[in-house]
Amino acid sequence: MALFSNAVQLVTPALLAAEGGGFHPPSIDDFFPPAIFFEGTPFEMNRVMIIRVIMALVLIVLFWAGTRNMKVVPGRFQSLTEMALDFVRVNIAEDLLGKVDGRRFLPVLATIFFMILAFNITGIIPGFNIGVSAVVGVPLVLAVVSYITFIYAGVKKSPKNFFKNSLFPQGVPLPFYILVTPIEFFSTFILRPVTLTLRLMMNLVVGHLLLVLFFSATWFFFFEVSGALRALGAVTLVVGFAFTLFEILVAFLQAYIFTILTGVYIQLALAEEH
Repeated sequence: MALFSNAVQLVTPALLAAEGGGFHPPSIDDFFPPAIFFEGTPFEMNRVMIIRVIMALVLIVLFWAGTRNMKVVPGRFQSLTEMALDFVRVNIAEDLLGKVDGRRFLPVLATIFFMILAFNITGIIPGFNIGVSAVVGVPLVLAVVSYITFIYAGVKKSPKNFFKNSLFPQGVPLPFYILVTPIEFFSTFILRPVTLTLRLMMNLVVGHLLLVLFFSATWFFFFEVSGALRALGAVTLVVGFAFTLFEILVAFLQAYIFTILTGVYIQLALAEEH
């Protein structure tokens, strides 16, 4: 990250001087493009929504193609599909929840992981150039799914004691419940979905803004300025390429972190004291 920070500090003075000219800095408005289809209706489609639909269809087609003709000796495509699913099954679901509960909650965890990964990776796909998880709708919906799932798991395991043990932990002296219970309620039932939503959304927002900054600056320095400032285009190009690779890692890590936190919440809801 020091490389990115130094590059920003290096090019910022020149970009600020040029902002009134040909350079157009990234803006939060990138996440709220104008409507393309069905404007003014509940089915309004803008660029972000269209990309979401495309990536959802891509996921459906890939998993359908990888599982439609299952064989004992798998082909390459079936092998890749099984490897992808086994990553979530082994490293998240079964590792946190055991074999029985891991397989039980695998469909939810796998859907969350691959949906986030697909919606994140669009930030570095040419022509898309925006991570569509950066708009609050998707992170919020997935956080609600995670929230409902861990509450369902706890209530299913122990209908009478889940909320009681969540809000009134065992071993706490009775007078301290005045302080402990509100804290437990806030941290378990309010803070979890909020932090899941904000963690995913803000990482993608920052990543998009930095990528646009570096590559817009590259175009500006190479084609719209003259003299020694052109050399800065090479700096922003190299850093932009490095940050693109970093964003691929971030896309995967955010999908992994969101899914594993969901798994942890389910694990806590299934704990024996419940």
